[in-house]
Amino acid sequence: MNEMAVGSLNEAKKFVLVTGATSGIGAAIAVRLASDGFDVALNCHSEQSKQNLGLEIAKKCEAFGVDAKAYVADVSNFEQCTQMIEQIKADFAGKEFGCLINNAGVTKDSVLVRMTEADFDYVTSTNYKSVFNLCKLVGGLMMRQKSGRIVNITSVVGLRGNAGQFNYCASKAGVIGMTKALSKELGRRGVLVNAIAPGFVETKMTQKLPEKLKEAVVGQIALKRFAQPQEIAGVVSFLCGPDSSYISGQVLVVDGNLAL
Repeated sequence: MNEMAVGSLNEAKKFVLVTGATSGIGAAIAVRLASDGFDVALNCHSEQSKQNLGLEIAKKCEAFGVDAKAYVADVSNFEQCTQMIEQIKADFAGKEFGCLINNAGVTKDSVLVRMTEADFDYVTSTNYKSVFNLCKLVGGLMMRQKSGRIVNITSVVGLRGNAGQFNYCASKAGVIGMTKALSKELGRRGVLVNAIAPGFVETKMTQKLPEKLKEAVVGQIALKRFAQPQEIAGVVSFLCGPDSSYISGQVLVVDGNLAL
């Protein structure tokens, strides 16, 4: 094996795109990959999120001596994704598209009999269709490069299910299927595709849960705590780095041994 080629995956000549990068897991991933030496493109859902959080996260990334830029796009919209990718290619011209991190995600929980079509469409378009949009746009670039990493952030509920989250479970299970299929399509061109399935992570999303529910969930976790966003980012860093050069098509569960 060419050790120089494997060991050069994290050079600053490569850049990454992180969707949903303004807070929580996405922000932690962006900062961690910047610390690994990657230039970073941060996706923000709106101009407001870019101004309030995206530019702040970009500055944290730049503190590691890399380039970082924030971009506004609704990742469920293919045309907006196309425009964002074209701008990123122009801004990072001369550098390789090292990694795509599909992290953007939302919830709209309800039991199925009360769930509206709008609630289902909102969650699946953001969590599921966005992965199609960006994998289609970026996958072709990586195929031509004959290198690259795609990491999709799914969830343990995509593997095990969870009552009251029919739409969310469906979207995250779909991402797992996409990951496994795409890893077979792109593997021959040297592109690795994997997924991470976090359990409960300490983010704004989980902070909204009632205290009694959080206590009940912690009681089912062997490590007796929620994960920190940086712990998920560390696994992303591994999958984007040289030590994972023979891992593809896998779903890494990072849930503290949660017994759902």
